[in-house]
Amino acid sequence: AAPYVSSPLTLASFAGPQIVVSVYGPDFFGHDVVRGYGAVHVPFTPGRHTRTIPMFVPESTSRLQQFTSWFTGRRPEFTDPRVVAQGEGREVTRVRSQGFVTISFNVV
Repeated sequence: AAPYVSSPLTLASFAGPQIVVSVYGPDFFGHDVVRGYGAVHVPFTPGRHTRTIPMFVPESTSRLQQFTSWFTGRRPEFTDPRVVAQGEGREVTRVRSQGFVTISFNVV
């Protein structure tokens, strides 16, 4: 008998559409900086749905980077929104929890 070979498709690839939220706001110096990222799956069932999205922000890895980003006003950001949606590789990314966003869906 041939050994079992798993398919490259995973259950996560069939999870359905997601909404990725990026929240920006001014810092102490008036620069627009990221205030949080989050993602939620869009419900399939018709009706009104409310979801609370936990938000997070990427953190600098060293004290020098933290000071430099604070001094220059350039904080760490994700350049690709797929990082937020997939979660793959995020286990090696340092993040800090940053509140919640509540979103309502009206699905037809």
